[in-house]
Amino acid sequence: MLRLEPRAQLGWVQALASPLIALLLTLAAGVLLFTALGKDPIQALGLFFIEPLKSAYALSELSIKAVPLLLIALGLAVCFRANVWNIGAEGQFVLGALGAGYVAMHAGPGSSAWVLVPVLLAGVLGGMLWAGVVALLRDRFNTNEILVSLMLVYVATLLLNYLIYGPWKDPAGYNFPQTVLFDAATRLPRLVPGLRMNLGLVIALALVVALLVFQFRTYRGYALMVGGLAPAAARYAGFSSRGAVWTALLLSGGLAGLAGAVEVAGPLGQLTPYVPVGYGFGAIIVAFVGRLHPVGIVFSSVLMSMFYIGGELAQSRMGLPKSLTSVFQGLLLFALLACDQALLYRVRWQTKGTAA
Repeated sequence: MLRLEPRAQLGWVQALASPLIALLLTLAAGVLLFTALGKDPIQALGLFFIEPLKSAYALSELSIKAVPLLLIALGLAVCFRANVWNIGAEGQFVLGALGAGYVAMHAGPGSSAWVLVPVLLAGVLGGMLWAGVVALLRDRFNTNEILVSLMLVYVATLLLNYLIYGPWKDPAGYNFPQTVLFDAATRLPRLVPGLRMNLGLVIALALVVALLVFQFRTYRGYALMVGGLAPAAARYAGFSSRGAVWTALLLSGGLAGLAGAVEVAGPLGQLTPYVPVGYGFGAIIVAFVGRLHPVGIVFSSVLMSMFYIGGELAQSRMGLPKSLTSVFQGLLLFALLACDQALLYRVRWQTKGTAA
């Protein structure tokens, strides 16, 4: 009979090879998919992997997609390393957008440029508040954080719709469900004139460095990783499991909320029903493709952003459904899981006598 046996501990070469092989498998599956749809696979794949990189404008738009994915995935990586499964980052993203939008709506033409600081902080606090609900229920009642965080996504979306269809609706907006446009002082400064790339990119890259230091050079980061890898050893060492839950969820929620604030203070400039676009769910794939490492997440967030932009281009130029973005995300995740299993285990044939 066939039996799976665990291999020896993998090195960094194997850990790096797995996502690269998964990407190649995703490309091969994409060629088959486009051929089956009767489309030129070279042209289609070019929309996904060449068009988003071919000009300064394309790179600017790529950064707009990559920054929220990067911010959310950084927080999720901390959670997953600590064995805390926050699946509701999309809801924390929405609450961050609401918090930032509330502060931005109260800024007027005479506001200082420093008003951007409370706008971003409000986003962080909004995300932390929503993640804090998950942490409280997990801590006090031992609820499943996967289900609670996921269900709170729908609550956050309903809250967003209530506010923009009701109390926060722009009275001069011709009855469209949207808030007023935010004042220029509350908008993130653009890094390059004429392009939409903004200060959010600098903030995200600074947080990559901060998370590197936190995870690998601080006591709290070490305690979180030990708690995720070996809970019994963490308890023996005196690390608090309750503290790990609160730290991981609040940090993850704060970064997701910051992503929401960067989104509304950057490209959107107001709140609409289209604030939740799936970044919170896409960032789960980004975190795992990046091997839960801040540097790896930088590259995987760029890759996932190319999928988002490629899906939009394929829809407009080739008449393909926009859902191809989700198809590529799913293909990449399944390919990565398959590669990980192939590297972690080997298949051996074992006779009945040997098994006995």
